[in-house]
Amino acid sequence: MRYDLAITGSGGAAFAAAITARDGGASVVMIERGTTGGTCVNTGCVPSKALLAAAAARHGAGDQRFPGITTQAGPVDMAALTGGKDDLVAAMRASKYTDLAADYGWEIIAGPARFTGGPDAPVLQVRRNDGGTATVEAGQYLVATGAAPWIPPISGLAGAGYLTSTTAMELTELPESMLVIGGNAVGLELAQMFARLGTRVTIAEALDRLAPFDEPEVSAAIEDAFDDEGIGIRTAAAVRSVRGDATARSAIITTAGGPERELAYGQILVAAGRRPVTAGLNLDAAGVKTGGRGEIITDEYQRTANPRIWAAGDVTGGPQFVYTAAAQGSAAAANALRNAGRAVDYAALPRVTFTSPAIASAGLTEAELTGQGVACDCRVLPLSAVPRAVVARDTRGVVKLVAEAGTGRVRGVHAVADGAGEMITAASYAIRARMTVTDLAQAWAPYLTMSEALRLAAQAFSRDVSRLSCCAA
Repeated sequence: MRYDLAITGSGGAAFAAAITARDGGASVVMIERGTTGGTCVNTGCVPSKALLAAAAARHGAGDQRFPGITTQAGPVDMAALTGGKDDLVAAMRASKYTDLAADYGWEIIAGPARFTGGPDAPVLQVRRNDGGTATVEAGQYLVATGAAPWIPPISGLAGAGYLTSTTAMELTELPESMLVIGGNAVGLELAQMFARLGTRVTIAEALDRLAPFDEPEVSAAIEDAFDDEGIGIRTAAAVRSVRGDATARSAIITTAGGPERELAYGQILVAAGRRPVTAGLNLDAAGVKTGGRGEIITDEYQRTANPRIWAAGDVTGGPQFVYTAAAQGSAAAANALRNAGRAVDYAALPRVTFTSPAIASAGLTEAELTGQGVACDCRVLPLSAVPRAVVARDTRGVVKLVAEAGTGRVRGVHAVADGAGEMITAASYAIRARMTVTDLAQAWAPYLTMSEALRLAAQAFSRDVSRLSCCAA
């Protein structure tokens, strides 16, 4: 059978593309070599946030901030916690993915696929998981195979054994100690999660600060928060080698200007980034070009070097969020089937790291704005100036506004705060609407909400931070 659109992968990009295609009446087939649903629901967003919420509940019980209230945190039944997470994932996979495909009426073929037929007549050959092969022909093709954890070439690591972001969330016993290699979003989330469940955790980050691609003020705030919780931090650190086995491991670590040290850990978690999954697709034979990290190269409309093949989501090497994948997948399907000319606008893209306090940002950093040749006017507001943080007795964090000098146009917002992920949506709208700091300072903000921090930070452009007030206009 020939289809209008054949999709490899079944994550956010793939499902958004399939829904867009079916809404337009096109015939669709989806090919998935593993578990339907992709990274987010199976091994990423959903399971990690479920476990982070559990860890936060335990941490809150053992770290009571309010006078007159006494609580305590008990031991963790890791097997029960992991089992509950698995049940949640299975339910969401069914309701948001497999059942949805049935409702919209497209077929899912289980098995790995590869392109054959050459650039002028691409065809997908599928080796079915249940036996046999299938030949899939389509007018247009979309590659949405996602990304997978990247493992750096550290001597002895493979022999000693290690965890990835996927396998770490499958543990049924809580490790006594853990080394987390990588201090960006995934490493930060999982490091704090295990620390709050009771594991002694150390983070080794190769660059000179945690959250190295965020604003320096953001990095400083999250480092202070992690240090307060007893999480070990080693920045500008290189893990030279690992030795051991499944029962005991040690890592030799060097830091800038420091001596080489060998430290023992029960588990080693590698969170050093992700790489696009393209192996086995035979992209060269289809005339699809890839970059140095294996990413599929596309134009702004998600079209590859082959005009009949499109790509979307993490496999393109762009921002690795399920909502960007969905936006790209929908745009790709519309462009492939209707020549819609849709491109995804990332100017106000919100990003959240679900630590506690959370890291959230939208728009440009100060360095990115000045790199464009635009003079920057920035303000940094400590959470001690935000009433909501004060009454909640958690003033860890900052809010930074990045604005154009002269015009005052808001170009970026960056925050470390409890609830920063909720606040950043409003910030994204402000950037998209081309609001100025004056506009933001005069906008409505409910008193005793964290979102009020945006208004107070904007007021800091014309007032001293110590003189900010909900009554200021």
